[in-house]
Amino acid sequence: MQELPLSGVRVVDLTNVLAGPYCSYQLMLLGAEVVKVEMPGRGDLARSLGSDPDLNEAGIGASFLAQNAGKKSVELDLKDEDDRVAFEALVRSSDVLLENFRAGVLDRIGYGWDRLRELNPRLVYCAISGFGQSGPMSAAPAYDQIIQGLSGMMSITGTPETVPLRVGFPVSDTVGGLVAAMAVSASLAGRSRTGKGCFLDLSMLEASVSAMGWPVSNYLVSGVEPEPMGDQNATAAPSGTFETADGLLNIAANRQEQFESLCGLIGRPELVDDVRFAGREARKLNREALNRELGEVLRTRPALEWENDLAGAGVPAARILTVRQALALDQLRHRGFFTDLTFPDGSGRRLTVIGNGVLVDNAPLRPATPPPLLGQHNDEFAATDSAQVEEVNS
Repeated sequence: MQELPLSGVRVVDLTNVLAGPYCSYQLMLLGAEVVKVEMPGRGDLARSLGSDPDLNEAGIGASFLAQNAGKKSVELDLKDEDDRVAFEALVRSSDVLLENFRAGVLDRIGYGWDRLRELNPRLVYCAISGFGQSGPMSAAPAYDQIIQGLSGMMSITGTPETVPLRVGFPVSDTVGGLVAAMAVSASLAGRSRTGKGCFLDLSMLEASVSAMGWPVSNYLVSGVEPEPMGDQNATAAPSGTFETADGLLNIAANRQEQFESLCGLIGRPELVDDVRFAGREARKLNREALNRELGEVLRTRPALEWENDLAGAGVPAARILTVRQALALDQLRHRGFFTDLTFPDGSGRRLTVIGNGVLVDNAPLRPATPPPLLGQHNDEFAATDSAQVEEVNS
């Protein structure tokens, strides 16, 4: 069996919905044992979210299935004295604790960093919240949509006529989860040298603004406030979406040699010497005229033909696909991006889950088990934790 980078690491996961569970899913794919601690009888809110009402009613909604495969579930109420004993034993035996409550919630129920560090000095504690654990906004509630709006992201998504638009998936939750997984992994590497854990305070707002590096930097460095540009890339031209005979095509000829190759391939080599398009800055200033010239030719052939010809010549180009079409790409199957499991309800239905695009020693990272039913592993951890409590009290 393959030894993964985080094999032997145990993660106590108190998170729910997306940012935290997405983080722990990445850690699980890298080999960690993730123990999902859920409220008895209720569990992760994502269990009731998704497009299939029957799955939602059964506590295995599509939103939950998306990022909880390979994890274990144990029900603990941190306000119940017996469950607190079991929780503390679990913390003692773990390497990482994740939570995404509002700032200060865990501290108020007696499990702030001082107490957690007392229980386990080697613990890496990561608190994911909308705005961080301190500051004037720290106590405010936040979901992905709120962060997208506050970060400035929505103000540059769309066209001048349609802005502001929400990005079509929970990008701030996802970015927050990825940054958290990176920080946890780095902290575990640091702990291997120092022997000490640490407290990670992750702000989804800051992670989202950080992910917007280029438009943010253009403003901070040059004082240029970014504007919505629809399907166009502000840094280069031609770089955007074009109509073809049967669909839309993205072209990103951002380098001079790519632009020259593009002009040759579409049979318009004279555009290279046109003063309006001769250099990078000139092309940006004359973007609309250039797009018109290119569009006249691109509309004469199907998108896939252009994709094959342009990409084959080193010009970045590809069709714009629906989610259904993207998931059918042979490239994803070739890389082992999908894992086929069974539904956790024992129905025998097949469940397909996704990986994260990383291969370790040429092998894709995959979950070994389906997402857990609520409390599926209660007995396993009750026995383990009781033994540990007796050992601690002896």
